[in-house]
Amino acid sequence: MNKTVETAPKKVIDFFGKRKIFFGISIAIIALGIICNIIFGTQLDIQFTGGSIVKYSYTGAIDEEQLKDVLQKATDQEISFSISKNMIAGEENTGDKYIVSLQFTGTNSLDFEQQKAITETLNKTFPDNGFEYSESSTVESTMGWKFFLKCMVAVAIACVLMVLYVTIRFRKINGFAAGIMALVALFHDVLVIYFLYVILRLPVDGNFIAVVLMILGYSLNNTIVAYDRIRENRKILGGRTELSTLTNLSLTQVFRRSILTTVTTVMAVGCVYAVGIIFNLDSIVRFALPTMVGLISGCYSSLAIAPSLWVVWENHKKSKDKKAD
Repeated sequence: MNKTVETAPKKVIDFFGKRKIFFGISIAIIALGIICNIIFGTQLDIQFTGGSIVKYSYTGAIDEEQLKDVLQKATDQEISFSISKNMIAGEENTGDKYIVSLQFTGTNSLDFEQQKAITETLNKTFPDNGFEYSESSTVESTMGWKFFLKCMVAVAIACVLMVLYVTIRFRKINGFAAGIMALVALFHDVLVIYFLYVILRLPVDGNFIAVVLMILGYSLNNTIVAYDRIRENRKILGGRTELSTLTNLSLTQVFRRSILTTVTTVMAVGCVYAVGIIFNLDSIVRFALPTMVGLISGCYSSLAIAPSLWVVWENHKKSKDKKAD
């Protein structure tokens, strides 16, 4: 029975021919991230460093730089803060009411007298904003690291199962090599997200772990779609077809789907990001922005990195086999 390639594109994109450009872009991004990491270091959230969180409520606009100076002078401990809009249902005048969350890193928690002193200093400096003490809590760093290690174990298990799954499902196109290259693409996406946190000076927290887990699933799904099309086209075109030709054709066929899926998802997350910006929801912003970048990176690595690396691997293997003969 004669078989033809379904929905054959009029113009095939030469993904493999442009592999050096794609690899160069990824290497440049990773190199920039490493340099920034050396210069700035990694900023860890309080859940990993330990410390205290004290929250105050206030109304009206405020100069954040002045607030930072006042807070730092009020205590000799290292301090950071974030401001979010009060979204609690039932609160009166929530339209202009905000919550400032003070984070004190270290093992010593703030006692009542220190909290009272900070409240008095804030009300003295900003008499029109009505600062009021809201709540305080102490964070143990060991809890954050235990959570992080559990997530890393889960990711490691997922990676092993992913390679095993791809090896079995795509055994006709050397599934083990395909699985290893998919794993390389996943590490690429994790590094992109991590370096984004470093460059933008975002604290590595629970949001980082959530974004990484989400992007790993998204990127892997995109990569499997590309591999599946390569496998199907190989059945149709036969084993003698050059792998670069086969890969370019397959990726061109799934290109439109991958781009539209990514654009749609990024737009949806972009709406969440916009809401976070409008209502000054810092935790939402720190989740949505890396997620959008991770979605783009996942689409990019699935089309431009993993399949081309697989072709390089297979061509190298064939070359070694010929030399051995």
